[in-house]
Amino acid sequence: MKNPVRIPLAAAAAILTACGGGGGSDAATLPRLSAAQAASITTCTGLPTSFTYANTSITTATVAAAGTLTNAGAPVAEHCVVTGKMNQRVSPVDGQTYAIGFEMRLPTAWNGRFLYQGNGGTDGVVAQATGNFVGGGPLQTALQQGFAVISSDAGHTNAQNPLFGLDPQARLDYGYMAVGALTPMAKALIKAAYGKGPDRSYIGGSSNGGRHTMVAAARYADQYDGYLATSPGFNLPKAAVAQLYGAQQWAKVATAKTNLETAFTQAERTMVASKILGRCDSLDGVADGLVNDVEACRAAFDLNRDVPTCADASARDGTCLTADQKTAVANVFTGARNSKGEPLYSRWPYDPGLRQTGWADWKFRNSVGAARDPVALGFIFMSPPAPSTILSDTLGFALNFNLDTDAPKIFATSGIYTESSMSFMTPPNPTQLDTLRNRGAKMMVIQGTSDPVFSVDDTTAWYERLNAQYHGSASSFARFYRVPGMGHSRGGPATDQFDALTALVNWVENGQAPDRIVATARGAGNPGGVNAEVPADWAPNRSRPLCPYPMVARYVGGDVEQASSFSCAP
Repeated sequence: MKNPVRIPLAAAAAILTACGGGGGSDAATLPRLSAAQAASITTCTGLPTSFTYANTSITTATVAAAGTLTNAGAPVAEHCVVTGKMNQRVSPVDGQTYAIGFEMRLPTAWNGRFLYQGNGGTDGVVAQATGNFVGGGPLQTALQQGFAVISSDAGHTNAQNPLFGLDPQARLDYGYMAVGALTPMAKALIKAAYGKGPDRSYIGGSSNGGRHTMVAAARYADQYDGYLATSPGFNLPKAAVAQLYGAQQWAKVATAKTNLETAFTQAERTMVASKILGRCDSLDGVADGLVNDVEACRAAFDLNRDVPTCADASARDGTCLTADQKTAVANVFTGARNSKGEPLYSRWPYDPGLRQTGWADWKFRNSVGAARDPVALGFIFMSPPAPSTILSDTLGFALNFNLDTDAPKIFATSGIYTESSMSFMTPPNPTQLDTLRNRGAKMMVIQGTSDPVFSVDDTTAWYERLNAQYHGSASSFARFYRVPGMGHSRGGPATDQFDALTALVNWVENGQAPDRIVATARGAGNPGGVNAEVPADWAPNRSRPLCPYPMVARYVGGDVEQASSFSCAP
């Protein structure tokens, strides 16, 4: 669509409310996809010899008896476990053997649906293909629901992490080509196992898996009917730059450069969280330890005004921040900038979830460690790559990363690296989703407001642009939900347990638009696993509605611990 008209999000919220969240008349004109039909597996152990597909070898095919796997205390039904690899080759760059390793789990009693499970981090591990990626401690995995699920290492092994980035093809496989190669093969294997291909196909994942999903929505919109991205790193190279920028800000006020958390301690973050709650907790109608109205909080909370200032560094006792600390915190939340003040990544909202351990892990440890941001930038995202010697001092690499000369390398090509990381890692034309929309496919994106590595504001800005592109009717095929207090993928003082996959299936196949998703806290006794950061004064099973943006969960009366006491409203 050309010349998009920007529709104010308040108006979009009014449209959602007036039309029951159905996206207005546009929703009625989009195709309705039929429901998947169940089937039973016809072959499993014979697949290594009977199934043939170009550049593909099946290594094993075995039957997993019911109860071999469990989830949330319940047995997983009998299923077939298939392992294999595609596109094996020897790299002309580093001489290593690469292949796209995969696992598929095919339930004996199949619901007719296929799920591509996108995995996290820098991939390299064939995670168990169960579809266990939505929020914290899902009570049912996709496999338990009857999906045929595939998982892959995206074209390299864990032993090849992170130096696989020196091989140009391995970069592209990680970025998007592994999904493109595996998808038709997986559908063919499903047909071989069940006698028919999948009636409906879904793709989903969290973090880098959410990135895989958003990239697929742009590149492979004809291959999937439903897209479920949680905590998506769809601008991952930029986010990695922001991580190193943040490390440099923390280093300026850390009392120990080898422990950046000394820049902003647990006690200090807890104090700041209390100040955010003091200003913003009641903006949704009730003081309940959550900030639902993120936008109103931007105006209500002021770091300099609302947080006491220590007289000097010697007065740091967890009740105040020094002026220099406030500068560092403000710089991080304002977003990465170069020396000219030009933005390199998104801003971040202030949210009380910043007190959680996971927030500190990403901001203070992953930003300088040897498993995440420095090596991802150095070997996978920059062109040309950094020398392998940075592995011996990733802290030094992070703190000396030049925001003026190094950051632009995520947009660069050089020599054998003919595609930049901002090309192979991100969705091309992320707001041009005509193919997805026009064929009746649906997309759901879910993210915590305290995600410390991928800014929820970046995802919000994407959705606003998408809504403008489709003249205020994006909600007819794509919806975005913010989870107050939740960190990266899960955790934090949040209701982080929810079944978005069922909501997506109901939207795709039954036309039931997800006007709200009920999310639950994982307090004591939760079968999906207890979240230790659920506040002690919450009911252990507190529930809240997750509302499609730009609507907010607002208190309308009743038991404050129940989702039924809240409505999704502008």
